[in-house]
Amino acid sequence: MIALGLDHGEARIGVAASDALGMLAHPVETVPAQPPPAALRRLAEIAAQRRVACVVIGLPIREDGTEGAAAEKVRKFAAALAPLLAPGVSVEFQDEYGSTKAAAEHLRAAGRRTHRHRPVIDQAAAAVILQDWLDARAPMDVGPQMDEDEPE
Repeated sequence: MIALGLDHGEARIGVAASDALGMLAHPVETVPAQPPPAALRRLAEIAAQRRVACVVIGLPIREDGTEGAAAEKVRKFAAALAPLLAPGVSVEFQDEYGSTKAAAEHLRAAGRRTHRHRPVIDQAAAAVILQDWLDARAPMDVGPQMDEDEPE
């Protein structure tokens, strides 16, 4: 199953996609958030081109677990995007707490200057959001199973 991850912002929307197995997320592009109708059309286009089954949108949840005005904006954005997606494509949310910070740290570790690369950070944040969602859905790998009769 291919999933698309979105990091919604006022200026830009970071986009990431999973591989066909739904195991790894990778950055795709950064879409200008303004004007909103053009942004929504471009996101629906990306979803159709990649034949995604699910769009995962980062939801800003406060440390205390509540939602505020920023989460409300993201939910309205999701409600506007959903009808533009192909039939059967679901929209889900993933707590995005710390995703931008984690993305910036990954980029710095890779030798990228983050203060000049906001669009790259947005894509990387979308990849973090999507990877968190993928990891939460993955069955736990407990390693090779031993038969009861086999010696340890």
